[in-house]
Amino acid sequence: MIGYTGELRKFVAPELLFGPGAMYKASSYIRNMGGRRVLLVSDEGVAQAGLTAKLKASFDDFGINYNSYLDVSPNPRDFEVMKGVDVYSGNNCDMIIALGGGSPVDCAKGIGVVVSNGKEIGSYEGVDNIPLPMPPLICIPTTAGSSADVSQFSIILNTLESYKMAIVSKGLVPDISLIDPEATITMDSKLTAETGLDALTHAVEAYVSNAASPITDLNALQAIKYIVMYLPVVISEPENLDARSAVMLGSLHAGLAFSNASLGLVHSMAHALGGLLDLPHGLCNALLLEHVVQYNFDAEPDKYGDIAEIVAGEKLSAKNSSSVSDLLFNALREFRRSLDIGDNLQPGVIDSAVAGNLADKALSDACIVTNPKAATKKDIISLYEKIIG
Repeated sequence: MIGYTGELRKFVAPELLFGPGAMYKASSYIRNMGGRRVLLVSDEGVAQAGLTAKLKASFDDFGINYNSYLDVSPNPRDFEVMKGVDVYSGNNCDMIIALGGGSPVDCAKGIGVVVSNGKEIGSYEGVDNIPLPMPPLICIPTTAGSSADVSQFSIILNTLESYKMAIVSKGLVPDISLIDPEATITMDSKLTAETGLDALTHAVEAYVSNAASPITDLNALQAIKYIVMYLPVVISEPENLDARSAVMLGSLHAGLAFSNASLGLVHSMAHALGGLLDLPHGLCNALLLEHVVQYNFDAEPDKYGDIAEIVAGEKLSAKNSSSVSDLLFNALREFRRSLDIGDNLQPGVIDSAVAGNLADKALSDACIVTNPKAATKKDIISLYEKIIG
C-alpha cells in the first residue's frame, strides 16, 4: 500500500525544458506558438546581469518582435502589474515571456490575467477566481527558489494595505518553462541562499500539506534531498554548474509539489511579513521555517520524521517523539545558519502590536487552509515573536 486515502487529486504542470542553454529555445517556441509580438517582462537586476541582453539578441537573430517591461520590484506591486498591462496592450502584444526570479514571473502572470479579464489585479485574489485564460506565457527562471515558472500561484503586493495577495488558479500555470541552470550563475551568495531556502520551505510545506498526495510527496522529498545536499556546495562554489543544476532541479521538484499540494503557515506568515516590511520572501521563510515546523510537528510526526532523516542525516528508529521534533528544529536552524542567514529580524522592526496585525493577515491568507494544524491568532503572534530581534 502507498498510503493513498482515495481522495481525488489533480496535478498540473507546464511543458518543461531543463538543461544548460534552455533559455535560448525561447525563440523557437514563440514561432511554434504563432507569436507576432512578445512582451518581455524582467527587472533591472536581471538586465544588469546581462541576461535580458542575451535573450534579446536571440530574438533579433530569429526576427522576433518584442517590447520590454522592466519596472518590476523585488516584491511586485499591484500598480506595476497594471503598468505592464498598458505596455502589453499599447504595443499590440499577443504573448508574454518572463525572464527572472519569482517577481518578474509573478508580475507577468498578473499582466496576463488582467489583459484577458479586464479588472484590477486585486480582483483575482484567492483561489480559482480567474474566469478567462491568460495569453500564452513562457517563463525562464533565473533563481532556484520561487518555482513560479511551474506553479499555479502569483503573489502580488497590495500597496494600499501593505500585504501580499495570493492568487491561485490553474489558469496561472505557464505554457512553457525553460529551466536553464546557467541563468542562475550570476546570483550572489545571499540571493542563492535565500531563494534556496524558499525552495526548501516549499518542499517541506507541500510534504505535510493536508492536500498532499503520493505524487506530490515524491516531488517534495526529492526536492529536500537535492537542496540539503547541493545548496551549501553552490554557496562555496558559485560557478559549479553541476551543483547549480542540482539545486535548480530541487527547486523544480519543490515547485511541482507545492503547486499541486499548496503550502502552509510559513508562507501565510511570510506573505504578511514581507508585504508589510518589503522583505525578501526567501528570508522571511527561512526565519520562520524551523519555528512553524516545531509548532506543526505533532500533526504530522511521521512525515516530519522523514524530513528529519534527510536534513539531519540520521536514520531514525521512531519518528513521532519530541526528541525528533528537537532534532529537526536544530537541523533546520543549523542548515540556515550554515548559509549565513541569522536567527532574527533587526531589533525594533516589529513589536507585539504589529505582530497582531500581521497575524490577522496571515489568518486570511489562502496558504493557511492547507496547513496540517489549525492556528489561532495567539499562536501566530507567538511564532512571530520568536523572530523579533
